[in-house]
Amino acid sequence: MAEIIQERVEDRLPELGQLERIGLFSRAEIKAIIKKASDLEYKIQRRALFKEDFINYVQYDINLLELIQRRRARIGYSFKKDEIENSIIRRVQGVFQRASAKWKDDVQLWLSYVVFCKKWATKIQLSKVFSAMLAIHSNKPALWIMAAKWEMEDRLSSESARQLFLRALRFHPECPKVYQEYFRMELMHAEKLRKEKQEFEKAKMEVENMDYAEEILAGELARIVYKNSVNKIKSAEFHVSLLSIAQLFDFAKDLQKEIYDDLQTLHTDDPLTWDYVARRELEMDSQPGEEKPATKQAKAVEMGRKEDRCCAVYEEAVSTLPTEAMWKCYFNFCLERFAKKTSSQFLREKRLTRTLAAFRQAHDLKLLPECQYKQWVDLLLHQNFFKEALEVAVAGTELFSDSVTMWQMRLQVLTESKSTDVALQFEEAFAHLKPQACLPLWISWAEWSESNRSQEDTEAIFKKAALAVIGADSVTLKEKYLDWAYRSGGNKKARAVFKSLQESRPFSVTFFRKMIQFEKEQESCKMMNLREYYERALREFGSVDSDLWMDYIKEELNQPLGRPENCGQIYWRAMKMLQGESAEEFVAKYAMHQAGQL
Repeated sequence: MAEIIQERVEDRLPELGQLERIGLFSRAEIKAIIKKASDLEYKIQRRALFKEDFINYVQYDINLLELIQRRRARIGYSFKKDEIENSIIRRVQGVFQRASAKWKDDVQLWLSYVVFCKKWATKIQLSKVFSAMLAIHSNKPALWIMAAKWEMEDRLSSESARQLFLRALRFHPECPKVYQEYFRMELMHAEKLRKEKQEFEKAKMEVENMDYAEEILAGELARIVYKNSVNKIKSAEFHVSLLSIAQLFDFAKDLQKEIYDDLQTLHTDDPLTWDYVARRELEMDSQPGEEKPATKQAKAVEMGRKEDRCCAVYEEAVSTLPTEAMWKCYFNFCLERFAKKTSSQFLREKRLTRTLAAFRQAHDLKLLPECQYKQWVDLLLHQNFFKEALEVAVAGTELFSDSVTMWQMRLQVLTESKSTDVALQFEEAFAHLKPQACLPLWISWAEWSESNRSQEDTEAIFKKAALAVIGADSVTLKEKYLDWAYRSGGNKKARAVFKSLQESRPFSVTFFRKMIQFEKEQESCKMMNLREYYERALREFGSVDSDLWMDYIKEELNQPLGRPENCGQIYWRAMKMLQGESAEEFVAKYAMHQAGQL
């Protein structure tokens, strides 16, 4: 192995000699490069090979190439590139080839190879890299697309890109992304040919013998791709994506019309089709012969007309396809338009009226989904229509009586409208909902009571909630209860609540840490109380939480009434209770603390 390493280091000597001779590197730097190269060569020649060693080798040589490039620019020397840079590039390619042959499945390694070749190597070499990569990773459509795009955009070879897309479709005959990019490529090819022809005609050169068939210039190849793709992938979303691509090319008006007509014919029963057709009305220009609006008012009127045409299509859509999905498209459009900023009061009112009418119509037809009731109520509240919002919220809870979200919405309306029936409505909500789903409502009720009722009423709500909410959900409730107690009655109240809950499992570490923090905030912090809280916390979490043990030790060391002599005993208790990684973490933290680093 030593001979191989020596030989490979000697292979570097000609280029290093050139670097020293032309003044890019000093003799000391050349020696440092040889030493580093020897270390890197050893790591990639030994029996046990690691991918990181190959990556480090490659990265070192890339950094060297970039340094050479910067120093060349600094002194203005551009000769001897074949003897210096090209030699390094060939060596890096050899290392990449070895690494990619050993770790064939590592896509990131292949992509690093591609990036290197794009920057430093020739186009022919990169083409070979893509071929080798695709032979192994033919199951990844993104790699086929990357290779084809490179052939089209960098090598300017439409034919090579086309062949790659056709090969990709053999492996992925129903992949929408491959079809989309193939379709885009054929349109780009046609556009390129059209521009070439125009340039020749401007220069008054003969184009009769050139390959400029009218069908190709009109995008016939893209049309063939389109027809084949929609026969394979019968999806309105895919159809719309092809139409969006075609609309990027002005010469493909006929193809755009064909795709648009097919969309309406093949996907009449898909809400996405109707949504696209309706929104297209916004992009339609004024009628031929009509003047474009000049004033702000005229523009607002024109926009109102366009939106009316959109809504006419949506009205036809919900009549033809009366489904929740179709109505959802309609609502989204109305809400988007309403959210658009405008200085026209007329347009704002029109959009609001239209949106509220759409919600009402869907509600009357029993086709309004649960999430849309929330949007409806939010819109009404934003406009301060409290009475209407309450009516909608009540209707929502009647239809979805087992939904926590609906009841939260109804109670939100009541609280924002300063209703006196809030407490009764909370009780009604609990009667309809399953106990395990009621935690958000209990918390909302307690928060409302804290702002609007006496401490006794709020505490009564928390006590009821503590009995009603069990299991994991009760953890959050206990933390909220403790926070409220400290806010309303200070540490004394919080301690009373803590004692009342200290046997009501389950707990969280946060529950105990809150009490520890409350105690430490007092002017006369009692070490006896802190020990009690730590001991109770460790009883629950001492086998998994190393931080609790460390904090307990620090309290004994740092508190005025602490007992440093207890730290040894706490340490050994921790070592007995902690398991696995937690024990290792504790030992490391304790050692750092002893060394004064923690």
